[in-house]
Amino acid sequence: MPQLAIHRLPMAHPGDLSALHVLLESGAVRAGEIRAVIGKTEGNGGLNDFTRGYFTQSLMLLLSAATGADPVALAARIPCVLSGGTEGALSPHYLVFAVDRAATGQRGLAMGTAFSAPRPPAEIGRQAQITAVAQAVRDAMADAGIARAADVALVQVKAPCAQAPGPEARSADPRVLMALSRAAAAFGVGLALGDIPEAREADLLRDLGRFSNRASISSGIEVTANEVVVFGQADGWVPGLVAGVAPMADLLDLEGVVAAFRAAGLDAAPCVPAAQRPRVLGVLAKGEPEKSGAIRGSRHTMLGDTDLDAQRHLRGALGAIVASVAGHGQVFVSGGAEHQGPPGGGLVCVFARAG
Repeated sequence: MPQLAIHRLPMAHPGDLSALHVLLESGAVRAGEIRAVIGKTEGNGGLNDFTRGYFTQSLMLLLSAATGADPVALAARIPCVLSGGTEGALSPHYLVFAVDRAATGQRGLAMGTAFSAPRPPAEIGRQAQITAVAQAVRDAMADAGIARAADVALVQVKAPCAQAPGPEARSADPRVLMALSRAAAAFGVGLALGDIPEAREADLLRDLGRFSNRASISSGIEVTANEVVVFGQADGWVPGLVAGVAPMADLLDLEGVVAAFRAAGLDAAPCVPAAQRPRVLGVLAKGEPEKSGAIRGSRHTMLGDTDLDAQRHLRGALGAIVASVAGHGQVFVSGGAEHQGPPGGGLVCVFARAG
């Protein structure tokens, strides 16, 4: 009967695994029990953000040294979901998810992982990717022992992109292809959970009314498969951890952010009290610049700035809001929330120790 542990660790640079090394050396974390890593690196968050691949390579080399396993084999079974860009108050960090299979429990927060087969660039943003992600979500639920879609709190996916898409790709613009990949993965999550019953390729990036409040997607060229991590309640897992998830109606939806912290059992009003901050193990947030060009009737300039990418605006602004509630800057804030939460909004997930 498994027990999930979550460790939030800082990084001094994109290849810095020293904090994890200390935990491995002390025995506080066993390398063989690490099931997934989710983190924020300080790159630009775009197609050419090589900090994500650098961190992944460093992580797999560290785990290889600790376990004797081949780094390539480790990368094929341990999802490493990284989002670049730590603008403003955001701080580079990573969450290590470890599972002790020998622990005993009744019902608690569970985690499962799955990988689709590697996808060629021609399938990115197409029905084949939607189908592949949906199946990977089901496989990850089975891995966790989560019996019902209603028991799933969040699905985190790292979806592939291509630096040189080729003539058969849906778009020759890699940035558009990244968006299509995120959208297709979100549709796959929604299809598997019943949040998007009709997940059709033709609706990607078009019918924004189709979304899942439980999908968080990042994409990048450092992966070739859809890497899926599912969190939810399941029998047999040790209790004590919670995942609070809530949608944001728009970028200024402080109430939505606070709702996620309160769903995790924290007395945010709106900030988490100092005494409760040590209970916060990790915070994930997805956001999207409002495509109408206005937020609550006031014009914004995120989409028209030719000097600074809209997602960097987004991460800086949303990061400040979420970090102020959490009480620290080690929060995972990722742009590109296509079909992940309400249009122009997004979602927040808070992992915490139960009170």
